[in-house]
Amino acid sequence: MKCNKCGCMDSKVIDSRMSEDGTSIRRRRECLGCGRRFTTYEVIESTPVLVVKSDGARQPFDPDKIRRGVIKACEKRPVTAEKINELVSNVEKQVYNTLLQEISSKEIGEYVMKELKDLDEVSYIRFASVYRDFRDVTTFVEFISGLEKLMKDDKSDANGRGKK
Repeated sequence: MKCNKCGCMDSKVIDSRMSEDGTSIRRRRECLGCGRRFTTYEVIESTPVLVVKSDGARQPFDPDKIRRGVIKACEKRPVTAEKINELVSNVEKQVYNTLLQEISSKEIGEYVMKELKDLDEVSYIRFASVYRDFRDVTTFVEFISGLEKLMKDDKSDANGRGKK
């Protein structure tokens, strides 16, 4: 780290402390050339992730948009705010762990669907009805029937009577 008084490139760290919000580290340094003390801050560099919409438009990834959609799907359901925040955090981690600079809204929707399916079936169906954009009742009924079969298979697998 270059000293802004003498320009020396050598310094030693005297003290390190995490910030109150845990997003950065404050380092107290001493220049080995002139002895001057100065403070630096270390933060994680994050690259912005762009969401590619179905029409090809791109917009910055916004976890709050996911939160709003999940809150709407969980309305009047026994799902706590803590569980919703956990779900959003899990989806956010999945998005950033792809290490991609662009991700499709479809992929993000699938992450949310997977998390909601494990959290609350009714909320999952509500979210799916908007996310999958069902055009008619027949398509929606087919989706529910497929879900019902999937849930039965999951339960029989959990009881040890599933397919081998």
